[in-house]
Amino acid sequence: MRTGRPVAARVAWEEPWGQRFAPVPGASGFQVVLEGTCWLLRDHAEPVELRAGDVVFLPDGRGHALAGSPTTPVTSVPCDPNDPDFAADHPVPANPTTVTLCGAYELDHVHPLLRDLPDTVLVSGPELHAAVTLLAGELERPRLGSDALVPALLDTLLLYLLRTWFAGNPETTGWAAALNDPVIATALHHVHRDPAHPWTVAGLAATAGLSRAPFAKRFTALVGQPPLTYLTWWRMTTAARLLRDTDEPLARIAGQVGYTSEFAFAAAFKRAHGTAPGRYRRLGSTL
Repeated sequence: MRTGRPVAARVAWEEPWGQRFAPVPGASGFQVVLEGTCWLLRDHAEPVELRAGDVVFLPDGRGHALAGSPTTPVTSVPCDPNDPDFAADHPVPANPTTVTLCGAYELDHVHPLLRDLPDTVLVSGPELHAAVTLLAGELERPRLGSDALVPALLDTLLLYLLRTWFAGNPETTGWAAALNDPVIATALHHVHRDPAHPWTVAGLAATAGLSRAPFAKRFTALVGQPPLTYLTWWRMTTAARLLRDTDEPLARIAGQVGYTSEFAFAAAFKRAHGTAPGRYRRLGSTL
């Protein structure tokens, strides 16, 4: 779903306070209330009070503000998740009343699951509280392994968030409905587990126990794109992650996502991402 590492900063606030967060293009943003309370302020929407354990997820990274009260003026201090110092320790005020976690997930392509969400998702629940507690502990007292554990906990938090929201909105259609459809979920599982396999529509239909035409119609209706279009999207998304996170040669990555020709892989990757694989890797190493 994401590329690169999620970034997050733990910030303590002292009254009176109000912070506007600018939009983050190409990313999903999130806010977690670790301690105390605060208010979520959005354009053209009523203020919403947030309490410890509440999570705000912004699938399209839109701008918003947090404040100690709904009437507190907000400031627009620069807050860029792409800044190398974004996750650095922030000064702790003498009498903090609220502690939040601000972060972002960089996205190359918006995952279909996120397209089914509203522009702002607010959730809370026992599973989220557990993930938030673990995350808060790692950020407050970094120890051996925290560099690896914090991104994993942020991924876990996002999964719990999505699970909680979709469980509370069973009428949701689209990609979330596809995951709840045993036939389509089976096909998706095979694609995700083995993108290198030379899948055909008939082959995917066979894994789901359907004939080709009914399967293709059902898949397209629920996922929003034909089976082989989704397969290509998943292969290119997987390739982007491998380019960013590993030093594997291009030929090996091509093979891992179903291409026997490095040239064919490079052409498909450029169509999907707008740049050649090698250049994508070089750009990623500078972020």
